[in-house]
Amino acid sequence: MIRIATAGFMHESNTFSRVPASLDKFRRTGFLDGPAIRAEYATSRTTLAGFLAAAEDKEVEVVPLFYTRLTPMGAITAEAIETIMEHALAAIRDGGPWDAILLPQHGAAVSVPYPDADGEFIRRVRELVGPSVPIGVALDMHANVSAQMIANADITTVYQTTPHIDAYEQALLCARLVVRMVRGEIRPTTALEMPPLSVNILNHGTSDEPMAGLLRVAEAQRRRPGVLSLSVVEGYSYADVAETGMSFIAVTDNDPALAKEIAGILASAAWAQRDALNTGGTPIDAALLRAAAAPQGPMVLFDVGDNVGGGSPGDSTWLLHAARRLGVSGLMQAVGDGAAVRACLAAGIGGRVSLAVGGKTDALHGTPFPISGVVTALSDGRYEETGPTHGGARFFDDGPSAAVHTDDGHDLVLITHPGGTASLQQFRTLGLEPLAAKILIAKGVQSPRPAVEPIAREMIWVATPGVTTADLTTFDYRHRRVPLFPFERDVAYPG
Repeated sequence: MIRIATAGFMHESNTFSRVPASLDKFRRTGFLDGPAIRAEYATSRTTLAGFLAAAEDKEVEVVPLFYTRLTPMGAITAEAIETIMEHALAAIRDGGPWDAILLPQHGAAVSVPYPDADGEFIRRVRELVGPSVPIGVALDMHANVSAQMIANADITTVYQTTPHIDAYEQALLCARLVVRMVRGEIRPTTALEMPPLSVNILNHGTSDEPMAGLLRVAEAQRRRPGVLSLSVVEGYSYADVAETGMSFIAVTDNDPALAKEIAGILASAAWAQRDALNTGGTPIDAALLRAAAAPQGPMVLFDVGDNVGGGSPGDSTWLLHAARRLGVSGLMQAVGDGAAVRACLAAGIGGRVSLAVGGKTDALHGTPFPISGVVTALSDGRYEETGPTHGGARFFDDGPSAAVHTDDGHDLVLITHPGGTASLQQFRTLGLEPLAAKILIAKGVQSPRPAVEPIAREMIWVATPGVTTADLTTFDYRHRRVPLFPFERDVAYPG
């Protein structure tokens, strides 16, 4: 048998967020061991599910050891990152020896001592197992890839869809290539190309141009003999680190020159589209008025500045305040506010409440929004989605939740934990039907699309403020590369 261990952590760290990713938050989400990992992820379409599926090969055993993940927010605290890495490394060490290691990382984790937290973890795993044990890493398409990550991994694959609906497939590819390496069938060589290019989050959709065209270029290059894997990596602009920006990873079978060539071809293709990869969103008032004037809904408005999947708190109220000022009613959306949920629980179903909801994290995400209305439903905030989801997740937990129909005609889902709009079950488990909404507010940019795109009459990306705003000029970068397009527009590349 080929024995393969999988252990790791996943976090997308928004260094502009004031909410730290602390140890208690990770523990609340869960430090999972083998049986718990299988229970949570084996039936999903996540990275871990793809790794576990490698055991369909009867000569392969995949042993899940440790995993923890946390909703994107600020940087990981020193206490949390050291505890997490020590836990994972101890599990790998105590369960060995291993024929290979599979690491389910994100690629945009930042901690207080380690700006490249994923790279530091991969380096420590390599130091632990030595140079001869193959290491495979599967990353998110929003990774900020570092040379350290590539140097210490033998195989690196990356989601190639945004929204991320191929996490399972890319992880399974990674695992299968690692197995082939263990068997001596391949000798992987990797090239990393990092053009001085950042891509606006509004242009990350891989079914939209120009990103779709770039993926077609990649697919043509993948068909060349000797290519094992080729990844377009969009990067994560909300992490102020040296690696912020696009990158391209080519893995070939013992052909470093080919790897370097095709990574360069992709980088040049992206550079040629640098202006089209950096466009903006629709102003708040214009978006609301356009949605209100539509003959029927659901009109889906993406609250870009409060993208929970990118590190925002999920309690922005800019759209609610603007709708009231403009006289627009019929909004359906989720708002994070644990205190408001507790008040609804006290009132009970059918009870009237007068509350100020949301806008409590900081002024960047608005001010509390006063409402009066009736509590229409209560729940524990747990729900399951068996259809396609961003990242392949199946089980969700927003914490205790309440639905309130406000006197001015909005249907609000109040939740305890930050929750993006990854599944329509977020509303349906509380008796609300998104198909009946005139205006559906999605907390996210690309991640809600598997849920909302099939029902949307039109989708509008709104230029709301917040720590995930599409206007990157509002951030004070201190560690990014210079020059980096579009921050510096007079940039020469290649050479």
